[in-house]
Amino acid sequence: MATIRPFRALRPDPANAVRVASPPYDVISTAEARALARGNRDSFLRVSRPEIDLPEGVGEHDAAVYEQGKENLEDLLARGVLHRDPEARFYVYAQRMGAHGQTGLVACASVEEYGRGVIKKHEKTRPDKEDDRTRHVDALSAHDEPVFLTYLARAEIDAVIERVKQARPEYDLTTQDGVEHRLWVVPAEVGAQVEALFREVPVLYVADGHHRSAAAARVHAQRAGKPGEHGAFLSVVFPHDQMQILAYNRLIRDRQGRSPEALLEELRRRMDVEPAALPEPERPMSFGVFCADRWWRARVRAGSFDAKDPVASLDCSLAQDQILAPIFGIADPRRDTNVDFVGGIRGARELEKRVAAEGWSMALHLFPTRIEQLMAVSDAGLLMPPKSTWFEPKLRSGLFVHPF
Repeated sequence: MATIRPFRALRPDPANAVRVASPPYDVISTAEARALARGNRDSFLRVSRPEIDLPEGVGEHDAAVYEQGKENLEDLLARGVLHRDPEARFYVYAQRMGAHGQTGLVACASVEEYGRGVIKKHEKTRPDKEDDRTRHVDALSAHDEPVFLTYLARAEIDAVIERVKQARPEYDLTTQDGVEHRLWVVPAEVGAQVEALFREVPVLYVADGHHRSAAAARVHAQRAGKPGEHGAFLSVVFPHDQMQILAYNRLIRDRQGRSPEALLEELRRRMDVEPAALPEPERPMSFGVFCADRWWRARVRAGSFDAKDPVASLDCSLAQDQILAPIFGIADPRRDTNVDFVGGIRGARELEKRVAAEGWSMALHLFPTRIEQLMAVSDAGLLMPPKSTWFEPKLRSGLFVHPF
């Protein structure tokens, strides 16, 4: 059964929250972070992306970067921009992006349960990114950005959280991307009820944040026997039926330099292809294909894959197994520079623009992975291909930090 617990958060006063709140470190570049934080000493990007306060040219993984992050967190505390709550509490965090709304519980999850599979993974981590987050978290002695967890929704948990939301929120802000964010502090007596209800939840799933959760486990191991709350890591836990997953699209470059017509002919040998009125595929197992300056629809043929295999039947796996590998020779999409990945939030026009500007041979618009597929892969103890899911809206950083 899953264990979650309250914690004493570091967080801003309501008046400072909008200045502090920042996008996650891994969805923006250093240049974008510099631009977003310019003129704002309180931006949490100075903690999550501390290289922006160092001269250009300093590597993102230089030792000075991690030390700068520690100094910047201490600065926010010293100036009173962040303060630590006097008591351990849970927090309810609600987001609205257009017509989509989702509400999660901010809590600490168990490193030990992560290690033995009560918290299930679906993605293989990259060693360099895991090393980076380990050094970052260790330098801060804090989990500065939450892991995005999900669970099979339960009506009794939903009901308790909705009652908390009847009160006035502590934070109520809209960020530059138009996403609304609200935060409530959960009363202690309600928190005990929530904690008990989660003991009936058999497993949690990592939706987003595999490198952060892996780093938390490594820091805990490094600090074994030392004082501190490093056996728990910062999370926001959402019911599965509130998750919104967008497509994670592909750009492909043909190393052989074949014509668009030749590439389309290769595609027709494997899939049913016809002109498309819209870029977005209307159903699973079909792809929007931008090639020869227009959009096409490519549909997977029945019997061309193992429908009982939870990984092989993913749209991202079908893209890899029937397009990237056989047509373009891309065997390892994690390392091959002839493929790039574009989050669905950027839209089909971004794919068209980059094909034109950067010389990509083809763009693929995928149908989004469903949360039920993610859970099925995790339950089977398997791993999804890289860049399988793009969750929106993203959790804002800086609204709550777990020091240990």
